[in-house]
This record gives sequence, C-alpha cells and structure tokens, in this order.
Amino acid sequence: MRTADATPVALSPNIAELLWRAAASDGERIAIATCHGETSFAALAARAAGFAAELRVRGIAPGDRVAIFLERTPDAAAAFFGTVAVGAIAVVIAETLRPRQIDYILQHADAKLLLTSADLLARLPRELAPTVPQLDVLDVAIASAWTPLPRIGTDIAQLIYTSGSTGFPKGVTISHANLWAGVQAVTRYLDLRASDRIASLLPFSFDYGLNQLLGALWSRATLVIERSRLADDIVAALRRQEVTVLAAVPPLWMQLLTASAFAEAIPTLRIMTSTGGRLPIDAVRRLRTSQPQARLFLMYGLTEAFRATYLPPDEVDAFPNSIGRAIPGADIMILKDDGTPCGDGEIGELVQRGPTVAVGYWNDPAATATTFRPNPCQVDGMPDHERVVFSGDLVRRDHAGRIFFIGRHDKLIKTLGHRVSPDEVTDALYASGEVAEAVVMAEPDGMRGEQIVAVVTLVPDGSVARLRAFCKTELPRYMQPARYQVEDALPRVSTGKYDVDAIRAQVAARSRE
Repeated sequence: MRTADATPVALSPNIAELLWRAAASDGERIAIATCHGETSFAALAARAAGFAAELRVRGIAPGDRVAIFLERTPDAAAAFFGTVAVGAIAVVIAETLRPRQIDYILQHADAKLLLTSADLLARLPRELAPTVPQLDVLDVAIASAWTPLPRIGTDIAQLIYTSGSTGFPKGVTISHANLWAGVQAVTRYLDLRASDRIASLLPFSFDYGLNQLLGALWSRATLVIERSRLADDIVAALRRQEVTVLAAVPPLWMQLLTASAFAEAIPTLRIMTSTGGRLPIDAVRRLRTSQPQARLFLMYGLTEAFRATYLPPDEVDAFPNSIGRAIPGADIMILKDDGTPCGDGEIGELVQRGPTVAVGYWNDPAATATTFRPNPCQVDGMPDHERVVFSGDLVRRDHAGRIFFIGRHDKLIKTLGHRVSPDEVTDALYASGEVAEAVVMAEPDGMRGEQIVAVVTLVPDGSVARLRAFCKTELPRYMQPARYQVEDALPRVSTGKYDVDAIRAQVAARSRE
C-alpha cells in the first residue's frame, strides 16, 4: 500500500504534475467520490487535459488569470489542474459568493476567462457584469493527453481572494512552490495514506480545501466530496462513505457537535483536523469524548502562509488551548513591536518565514509592503531578499516551545482599563453548556471605553439567565459581556468562518432598537 513517505520527493515546478503523476502510477484508483459516482485518477487527468486543450484554443497564455466559478465537483478539480497545466493562474471563486463580489474579483484579477456552468449562473440573483468571456464546462471535451507546461517554483499558480473582515477581499498570490511545500508538510505530519478517504467539506477556494485535494493526490487517497450543510446529513455521509480523515473550521465543528449521531464514534475515522481559527477548549474536549478513536490535530495558519503550526495529538488533552509548534520547513518567530524576539511567556506578534509564505497581494503593493516585510531577525546565511509574513496575531510561547494564541493584534477589546481577548470570553461561553455558537465583539461605550457583546445561538433549552450567571462566576467583571444578543443563526462567509461584518451589523441594528 502506497503511503505519503513512499511518494517520490523530486518535484516538478508545475503543481499540475501532481495529478499527472497520480494518473500515471495509480490511474484506476478512485480520486474523487461523490453521491453521484466515482472518478479515477486517470479520468480526472483526462478531464483536466480537456480543459487545458480548450484554454489553449481560446488563447489563454502563461500568466493569464482564469477564474473558476463552479460547484465543488470533479469538474472543479479538473478545471483547476487544466488551468495551471497551461501555465495560467487559477482564481477559484466560492460558489456561495454573490454577483457584486464575483464582479469585483473578476475585475481585480483582470481575468481573461470565466469557467462556470449555466446552472450555477442561473441561481444568481442577477447576471454578472459582461466584462469577462464565459466558458460553460459542459462545452469542454475530454482529451486523451496533455503535458503540463514547465514552470519554475516562483511562477504564480493561484490567487486566493480572502474573505476579509472589512471591505473587498485581497488576492493572496500563491506560487507553485508554495503549493508544493504546503502539500508536503501537511501530508507528512498527518501521515496520509493511499487507504484514506478524506472528507471534503471545505470549498476549493479556501486554502485548506484545495490542500485536501492536493493531499489526496500526493498520497493517492480518495477525496470524498460532501455538499450538504446539515450536520445530520454530514455525519450520515461520513459513516456511509467510511471516511478516515475529517477537516473542518471551528464553526463547522460546533455545528457537528450539535448532531446527536456525532456523539457516537465513527469507527473508520482516524484523523480530525481543525484550522481557520482557534477551536474553543470545550469543543476540543467534546471532540475527544465523541470520537476518542481519532487523532485530533489542532492547527493554525493564515492564507498568506497557508499553515504555520500544528499541535500533535498526544499533546491535545494536556494543552487544548495551544496551537502547537511550527510545521516542517517553517520558522515561527514571536516578535515585540520593536522587532526583537520575545522571551518565553511574553506576548508578541507571530511572524513566519519559510516556503509556504505567499508572494504578496495581487496588484496591491501598499498592502503587500505592510504584511510581507524584510526579516527583522536576519542573520548571516539568510537570503537578503527574503520576505516574512507578519500575521497580526498575538501569541506567546511556553518553555517547551508550544505556542498559545492570545488574539488579533487589532481586535483585543479595551474595556475598564484592561485588554481582553475575545477568544478567552468565547471559551467561557461554550464551557457554560448553554451555547451552540458564539462570537464575541466590542462596541463603543462611554463608561468602559468598549463594552463586550456576546452574540450567541443557544442549545435547545439554553438559557441566557444561566449563561449570564455562569460568566459572573467564571470571569472577572471586566471580562463579562455587558450584553448578550441571541440570534437564530450566525451568518458565515464562503469558507465556513463567521461573517464578522454581518454579525457586527446585527449588533449595530440591535443597539439602535
């Protein structure tokens, strides 16, 4: 049985070679499984070759941006690999975005072509602005062969448009070398195997959603696409499809934990991973209780560097609030405001260097210069041109090298003369047992400076009165929410993370009532 370690390590600069190699060595194995059927590695490569051939016919040249607006299907995967195979830059657009956002991305990326489907376009509330030629995937024929165009590692493979907390998103510029480095690191520390069946719940427009596809190809595993957003449906699919690897962002984990069927162990599940934000301690413990047979990896990353740290499963029970240590190949620095390193226990900004650090932001030199800067800890032997990424996240490191997330540099709440991490308050909300989902934010207050607002959905029979009493017992006065706002549901962005802008609008609307 092939494992990740048995995969050849000699890399081709074009990430499309990952699919072509899998098709050559394991063509008949199942690459992608859906509720509609299965697609082999050979069939996926042939479909990707069809996209590549059609793009060349339509004049797409190396470096051109090709937007991909499709549902998460084998065609979406094939479109990505066909695009990068011709040397073009893939711009994967989340299927949940609306015309205003899609139009912006197409314009900002200066896309030369939009790969899409008439069915998906018909579901939009209005037509897209007629600025980019469209190609329906049904009009693309399968090709028998295609050779990916040679690329060097620094050539751009992809633009990832981050959801962002304010305004329009930035296009994070990802190289072929970035993608190779990310898939190598994650598949090795997770120990992905050819026998694995990896659940795909995250969009391909999300860096980890795409990495799951790449990881399945690297290890010759099967990617199992599940499109339902209902927790009970997802859990049923995990059992039916005998899934072994499950990744989710914290809001999705919280949703799965509400499903009664998830309280019973899924026998085939051997790996769970969490990323895209810090998972509350109470949720970590509930996952360990409901799925004790599965190894839980707590991970931290940012789109600008894909993955920064992970906590090994054997340390999760003792340190459920840690984000772990640097991934293989990365160097994590914790720096003070003056750029000097922090000592153990001191709080500073997480700064990352290494092969997964992105090139910058597309067509935004000012933002690039702010986030991607020269290494302030430069020593002899390091490349003079190296840029590191400043995360904006505050962390501390313990004596054993484990890193602990404190909060966003620009999101700490200043109230009653104290600096409060929203995550610490969130942990208490979940620990109460009254809350299904929670987001903590601040609003201006003349007496406090800022006041803490807890926006929550309650568990069945949950009580705000009991929640308030619990927080009064467990939190000092300055950390207690001044207001509890109960909603039926918390809005999310396309990656599954909470839509902070929409939630903030809910808070503002309630404040005016």
